[in-house]
Amino acid sequence: MDYTIRPVEPGDAPGIAALRRMPGVFENTLGLPSCRTADSAAFLASLGPNDHNFVAAAEDGTIIAAAGLQVCSNPRMRHVGSIGLFVHTDYQNQGVGTALMKAILDLADNWLMLVRVELEVFADNERAIRLYEKFGFEKEGLLRMTTVRCGQYADEYKMARLRPAVGYAVKPSV
Repeated sequence: MDYTIRPVEPGDAPGIAALRRMPGVFENTLGLPSCRTADSAAFLASLGPNDHNFVAAAEDGTIIAAAGLQVCSNPRMRHVGSIGLFVHTDYQNQGVGTALMKAILDLADNWLMLVRVELEVFADNERAIRLYEKFGFEKEGLLRMTTVRCGQYADEYKMARLRPAVGYAVKPSV
């Protein structure tokens, strides 16, 4: 399977909207099945300098996955970024998510010098949790009843990957 990972473009809005409302994808994101192309176009148009979004595009141009990294804008938290990732159901378990994670984390580590990268994932999304753990993410806590999904409240894990920087103040043990 051949695909290209590249930064998002305004013309990606229809493909991203199709992914965001795809059964098997939207249930594990904060998307809705009513996501409109105009919503995705507005999102892409609103991206600022702290937003770094990529897509995986098949040879025919079909958007098969998307990922984003948002760097915290608060000056005291410029070392922190949060990520989101979703993959077309036909391309799950084929390495596309792994490739996007590598691209996002390369940017975070080698260009933005982020120390903390965090995310939230549904507690029952075992495939995604395994992917994140493969990249050094650890569960930091269970967030209970955070989101409505399929008519029920769902729990999420807060996960993060830390790369301590020079000057990291370790809290002394008591």
